Parts: sequence; C-alpha cells; structure tokens
Amino acid sequence: MNGADGVDGVEKRLTRGLRVLREDLWTLRAAPLPPSVWLRWLPHGLVCLVAFGVAVADTDQFVQRYGLGPQFGLLCATAQGVAVALALWRPVPAWWLSTGVTVVAALGARQNMLGPAGIEPPWPWGPPGLVAQCLVLFLLALRLPTRVSAEVLAVTALVTYGLEGVLGGASYTPTGALGVALFAGVTVLGTALRGRRVARHQLVEQAGITAEERARRTLLEERNRIARELHDVVAHHMSVISIQAQVAPHLVENPPRELRENLDGIRQNALEALAELRRVLGVLRSENPDDPYGLGGGAAADAPQPTLDRLDALIENTRAAGLDVVSEVRGPAPVYPPGVQLSAYRIVQEALSNAMRHAPGARVRVELTHRPDGLCLEITNSRPPRPTGRPTGGEPGGGLGAGPGAGPDVGHGLLGMRERAAMLGGRVTAHPTLHGGFCVLAFLPRDGTARPTGPEEDAEPPDGMELFFPDPPPTGDSTP
Repeated sequence: MNGADGVDGVEKRLTRGLRVLREDLWTLRAAPLPPSVWLRWLPHGLVCLVAFGVAVADTDQFVQRYGLGPQFGLLCATAQGVAVALALWRPVPAWWLSTGVTVVAALGARQNMLGPAGIEPPWPWGPPGLVAQCLVLFLLALRLPTRVSAEVLAVTALVTYGLEGVLGGASYTPTGALGVALFAGVTVLGTALRGRRVARHQLVEQAGITAEERARRTLLEERNRIARELHDVVAHHMSVISIQAQVAPHLVENPPRELRENLDGIRQNALEALAELRRVLGVLRSENPDDPYGLGGGAAADAPQPTLDRLDALIENTRAAGLDVVSEVRGPAPVYPPGVQLSAYRIVQEALSNAMRHAPGARVRVELTHRPDGLCLEITNSRPPRPTGRPTGGEPGGGLGAGPGAGPDVGHGLLGMRERAAMLGGRVTAHPTLHGGFCVLAFLPRDGTARPTGPEEDAEPPDGMELFFPDPPPTGDSTP
C-alpha cells in the first residue's frame, strides 16, 4: 500500500508540474499595462517614431539632393531628428536646433545651386525639414504661452524670407511661402489646443473652489441656524430667571434688605443679558427678511422650540406626507436639557426630510434609546421601490445621508447633524445599509456637555446601539 501511495504521489506531482509548465510556456498571458500608463506614453512614442523617420528622410535630402557629403549630411539629419524628439521636453532649444540645421543645410546647398541649371531641389525647406519644423512648432505652441509662439513664428518667417528672398539661389524649387503657411497653421492649432486645455484646467479648479465655498457656506448657514435656536432657548431661561427674581421677594414675609438687593441685581443682570441676546439675535436673523425668526414657515418670535415631546407629531406629519415611518422608544426618558432635546428633534427632522426627498416610498424606522449616559438615535430607511435618479452617498437608493436639496448640495444634510452633535459632545455617523438604504446614528450626552473623544470613538457608534437593516419592499427583484 505504501508503494502504491508513493507512485500515486509521484504521478500527481508530475501531472501538476506538467500543467504548470504548459501554463508558463503556452497558456499564461502577461497582464496588460494599465491604460493610464501606455496612453500616457503613446504620444511620446509617436513623436520619437516621427523623429526617426525625419532623420532617415533628411539623410537622403541632404546627401543626394543638396550634395552636402555623407558625413556632414548625416550629422545635419541626425540633429534635426534629435530636435523633433527634444521638443517633447525642451521646445525652445529644439526650435533653435531645427532652425539652425535648416539654415546651415540651406546655405551649404546654395553653393551647389549657383551652377548651371539641373535638378531643382526644394529649398530652403525640404519635405522632411517642413515636417520636422511643423512638429516642433506645434509642440512649442502646446507648451508655451501664445506670446512666445508668435515670436517664434515671426522669427521663423523672417529666416525663411532672408534665405529665399534675400540670398536666393540659381536653380531650386521655392518652398518658403508653403513653409510659412504650414508653420502658421500648426502654431494656431497648437495655441488653440493649449488655450482649451488651460480653460478646462481653470474650470476644474474653479469647480473645486466653488464646491469648497458651497460646503463652507452651508456649514456657516447651519451654524447660524443652530445659533438662532439656541438664542431662543437661552432667552426663554433668562426671562424665567428675571421673573423669578422679581417675584421671589413677595414670597417671603419681611425679606432682608440684602436679599432684595441681591434679587434686584440678579433681575437686572438677567434683563441686560436678555437685551444683549436680542441684539445678537436681530443681527443673525436680519439676513432672511422673509423668515425673521429663523424658524421656517414664518413662525412667530414667541413660538416655542421643539422638544422630544413633539417627535410624535413630527412622525405623524411625515406619515401624512406619504412616508411609511415606524417609531420605537426604549428605556425610561430622563429629563434632558433643552439643547439636547432641540438637537435630537432637528436630527430626526432632517433625516426624515431627506428620506422623503431622496428615497420616496421607502420604509423608515426611527428608534430612540434612553441610556444612563445619553440619548441614542437611529433613523434607517430601506431601499426605495423605484430609482430616485440621483443616489447619494454612494448607496443605491439614497436617503437619510443626503443633504438639503438635490444636485450640488447632496451630502450637506450631515453637516448640520454633526454640528449639533459636536456642540453637545456627541457624534453622528451615517452609512449605507446592506439592502440599499441608508442609516443615520447619533449619540447625544445626557447633560449636553462636551467630553474628549478619540478618532476611533468618533468613527464608531456607541456601545449597545443596534444597527437595524429593514428588509427592502417587494419589487420582484431578488438581488439585494
């Protein structure tokens, strides 16, 4: 048995080795280069190929037609080919090299054209020289400002006129006018392409700046809104303090003079603080004349700020608007500060509003968990029954994580939620669910006092918070 097992093991290893050898030598294919790599170097390769072709063609032009001799003609042809390749990195030196080679070759050929008429070669620009100079001017126009391109074109035209119009020769085919026309055309084309590239680059930069400014403006507007609401809360408490300080002396028979003075001082300080708050509140609210109190919908100045007791009314209004909302409250509700209640209400309101806007027809679950250390909020929407056309946050259906409004403002709704939570020492996280919906998790400390937290703690939901993933509504599609 051992001998048979050994033979089987050898056969298996041999079979595996033959299979690997066949894959290595026959079926294995090398992974292609990433498109970004070979596309980036494709123009360079084409230009180098053209440079080699120019050098070969110029060798025939300079040696056979211009009669410059093998050594000198090969040197000039090689220099002009190098000029074409050099234009990829140093366009101005490449232009000087190409123009200089043309002038030297034309002057050398002019001595041979002063004799009796014979073969009339193209002069001062031969066909390979025209191709080389056009490519150099095109690359120069792509890389340098329009002023430099115009100067280079003017110098090239002046050199062409000096060779053909001033010096001339006995027997040649003039190519000066054709050369200047081609040079002007490629220069204009290169300048236009460069202008288009610069415009696109500036457009991308401007779009980035606009997005940053929009995000900053949205953040400032949300902070302004939070400040207005907090002013209302503080003003209410300052009014209560003033009234209590005024009434307190009448609740005690024959109060001491020191007590009256202290209570009068408390009332006076409360009134002064209330007056300052009203001044600041007037500045904050003056930028929206249609909504002078910053509460939306033309609310009155004495309208109370919402608390957790009004969450049921908010959910009922959302249901009446056509959104399927289920709510659940866990644990006994302690007494929270007004700021905590207001922030919790606004977070739930923003989440429900975005669910209606970006995930219509989805089912939403609102869960409040009262814990000894604070309040946990979890608002989760399922995948909408139909595509919304503008998903947010990378999730298939969009929903709670979206910002106020579609388009460029998508994602800004979380700014307000996080600002409110951070102001109280809490935190907000948002992420897509497994079924294509969206979930917003928030934790607000019970006393509304900021506490130091690390980055790891900010990135994770509080301990004990349940992540609920509602099932998607029946749509006939089994794919989650």
